[in-house]
Amino acid sequence: MAKVVSFNNNFLTLKAKYSPKIGDSIAINGACLTVVRFTNDTFTVELSPESQKILAMENYRGEVHIEPAMMMGDRFEGHIVQGHVDCLGTIKSIKKDGNSTDYIISLPKEYSKYIIPKGSITVDGVSLTVNDVYEDTFRLTIIPHTLENTLFKTYKVGTKVNLETDMFARYIYNMFSKNKKDGLTWEKVDSIMASY
Repeated sequence: MAKVVSFNNNFLTLKAKYSPKIGDSIAINGACLTVVRFTNDTFTVELSPESQKILAMENYRGEVHIEPAMMMGDRFEGHIVQGHVDCLGTIKSIKKDGNSTDYIISLPKEYSKYIIPKGSITVDGVSLTVNDVYEDTFRLTIIPHTLENTLFKTYKVGTKVNLETDMFARYIYNMFSKNKKDGLTWEKVDSIMASY
């Protein structure tokens, strides 16, 4: 987590225990941004107008999630997150369920095709497992540890969040939709994957 110090003239300055270098990539609320300045206890990233149009900018105040880019050779766990936000989601309902909390999040219908039950999604940079998928919403179940250590504890019905759908779901969808004429089959996909 980091605290937002300021956001002026497209520059977002954060205070965190993490100390990046100039040019480092760091995901802030799930959006991969580049460090352009730093001091002893802060660092600054620059947001383009394009980024500001796509991101839930109202959440870039108070506390934010931060995650430095993974370096080759680092321990890999969870799912591959690129920091490329696809769209905004909206928290539609929050319901306690035993020791966990269910969140229903809506998203633009055209992105629903990239979300599958028990697949992965990133919400404001937090890698999560999807439980159920509906026409234009999906359900997540958040355990207490995640709730206490992320912005999920601050979300309310109506909160906008940055969503990054699963990279593999996007690739596979595009492979099949663009190659229907070519007769792409699962056997061909297996063959392509085996060559790597």
